[in-house]
Amino acid sequence: METAVGKPGRHFVLVHGLCHGAWCWYRVATILRSAGHRVTAPDLAACGASPLRVDEVRSFAEYSRPLTDAVAAAPPGEKVVLVGHSYGGYSLALAMEAHPDKVAVAVFVAAAMPAADCPMSHLLSQIMEETATDPATDGAPAVNGAAGTFLPGPERLSRRLYQRSPGEDLALATALVRPARWFLDDAAMTGRSVLTADRYGAVRRACVVTEEDATWAAESQRRMASRCPGAEVVAVEGADHMPMFSTPRRLAAILMEIADKYS
Repeated sequence: METAVGKPGRHFVLVHGLCHGAWCWYRVATILRSAGHRVTAPDLAACGASPLRVDEVRSFAEYSRPLTDAVAAAPPGEKVVLVGHSYGGYSLALAMEAHPDKVAVAVFVAAAMPAADCPMSHLLSQIMEETATDPATDGAPAVNGAAGTFLPGPERLSRRLYQRSPGEDLALATALVRPARWFLDDAAMTGRSVLTADRYGAVRRACVVTEEDATWAAESQRRMASRCPGAEVVAVEGADHMPMFSTPRRLAAILMEIADKYS
């Protein structure tokens, strides 16, 4: 398959963030497919259209398995372009560690990008402090059910995540978000040797910074990226925490540019 500019079509694997699902990529996926690319957007366990409930998912590895299975299924010789949003960066890291030979480049979109040979829980705890629930902007409880289970309320969605996104996409999110776990004490999060320099650290990566992010400040995203040597940093002007809705064409263009550069 050839794209409109004559370059071979890539295989993009798009990973959603916490409480969301594959549905959040519908605009970007449409643009990428129209340009001649293949797109896979899995629902992680108990997310989106997954039949599992949040209390049925026992570990972070199980939560991330739809992604790691999708990467493992890539045919011999094919390298995918991994794209992770927000909390999806942790799942991206597991897939990179498991299958570094199947990943051309990993793109972290306003996403957690852990360091090799360091527990992922360190970064997660830091980000949770920086993005803590603000009673002034959250009109509904953020915690639903079991301890460590998170669900953003309508006010948090509208003022902290989707403040620059179309109203119809905010309405879609309000209807479709599901409770999710942080997995703070999970072995995959707390283990120092889960992400190794030889495997995870060897995969080329890029960090897409969302400049108008009201959830996680752009300067914090840049600071995180600076701790990962070799990571390319690209900024998206006008993007809130959900650039797949607020700036979908610009985000898709960046993803294609990165794919052409590293594939």
